Amino acid sequence: MTDADYDDLMPNAMKYHMSAEAFREHGYAMIDWIAKYMQAVETYPVMSSVKPGDVRANLPAQPPQHGEPFEQMLRDVDEIIMPGITHWQSPNFFGFFPANVSGPSILGDLLASGLGVQGMLWATSPACTELETHVLDWLVDMLDLPERFKSTTAGGGVIQDTASSSTLCALLAARERATSFDVNEHGADRKLIAYCSNQAHSSVEKAVKIAGLGRANLRLIEVDESFAMRPQALAEAIARDAAAGLTPCFVCATVGTTSSNGLDPVRAIGEVCKRNNIYLHVDAAMSGTAALCPEFRYIHDGLELADSYCFNPHKWMFTNFDCDCFYVADRAALIKTLSVQPEYLKNKASESGGGESGGVFDYRDWHIPLGRRFRALKLWFVIRHYGIEGLQSHIREHVKLSQEFASWVEADDRFELVVQPPLTLVCFRLSRGSDEMNQQLLDDLNRSGKLFLTHTKLDDKLTLRFSIGATYTERRHVEQAWALIQQTASA
Repeated sequence: MTDADYDDLMPNAMKYHMSAEAFREHGYAMIDWIAKYMQAVETYPVMSSVKPGDVRANLPAQPPQHGEPFEQMLRDVDEIIMPGITHWQSPNFFGFFPANVSGPSILGDLLASGLGVQGMLWATSPACTELETHVLDWLVDMLDLPERFKSTTAGGGVIQDTASSSTLCALLAARERATSFDVNEHGADRKLIAYCSNQAHSSVEKAVKIAGLGRANLRLIEVDESFAMRPQALAEAIARDAAAGLTPCFVCATVGTTSSNGLDPVRAIGEVCKRNNIYLHVDAAMSGTAALCPEFRYIHDGLELADSYCFNPHKWMFTNFDCDCFYVADRAALIKTLSVQPEYLKNKASESGGGESGGVFDYRDWHIPLGRRFRALKLWFVIRHYGIEGLQSHIREHVKLSQEFASWVEADDRFELVVQPPLTLVCFRLSRGSDEMNQQLLDDLNRSGKLFLTHTKLDDKLTLRFSIGATYTERRHVEQAWALIQQTASA
């Protein structure tokens, strides 16, 4: 093909792109749609009522041969997509833990999408890396985390997608430390043992599978009456395994378990790990945000003994999914565990010192994937919009509402609190009801569309979980939910 032929084709090819004018017009329409949605979200049934296959049944069997107008796409969002949405941003969403968003976070994410940065290396966009490092250091101060997690020390922080990825990276670093980095070279040939409470997140079990330790080498440690790990039971399990010729290498403590919001005693667990030279990772995915408020920082007591730590701004800090902050006390060990140096990624900036001994950070060496989005923008926008004061105000209000809800449960003799709530998760059930009766209550409540709850099992009893933390939840929503729960229980 000649240059002239190529020039002739270019205008025809370019016509398929969305012009700047059209992007601006449709962008205004999309922002307007989102703004209206945020204003009206509490009017929607919280839980989608579609049946499996309903959404796909309304989609064309084949993709379009020719491009379609944006207006049609937006109509299809209303008519096809919206019926299949469970509204996580509803102030009446009390299930699981929140995955909340906010205006500044959405705008920060939009900017990240518009810039289209792939921030695998410092060199591929210095601002992507340096803003992330700086914001993660901000958060060390904001949450009063140990100084050893700052980038100005031997440690540092990085944004992962989820706490599950942080747990896996921590376990991999622990595995390599326990084997003097031999597994990286020769594969796993030792009986490495990991530990967590029997209330810990399922991501720990998934991590031991992926990391090659195997499910059989994960020890689930018993908990106390508040569903927190028993340090003495941990110490005894470690001693048994060591005596059997096994290699204890990793402990995951949880600050705010999914089932009950149980708070493992980090200091006591850390002392056990220190005596036995075992890597300690602390997962505070939901509850870590509470440490923005000085009165809740007791949850992190002993954190200076941890080798790594994570929490999720995408749960309770108004930063839309995905955004997990992962900190390590020794970044060199993490980088050594995960770094691979192909020729096509080598560059002068990386060779100037790397993340181990100073110089630039190449965050691709701090997690599993090579590529990474500019997630720090949305977190930066959120912190700057709310300020520490604004974030603290919302955290305090959510905790206050949760404690008030718990008092209402205690005052109604039809219900019982299964455990006293430390923060924003209230676990309760019909006091004289069977599991089947509690399941029926849960199903009836969710079927109403007026709220959404989830369940767990505590002490082998089906328990309802009432989780407060959605961005726009106010006292009136909690009051309405309790009135509905009482009414439904009486039906």
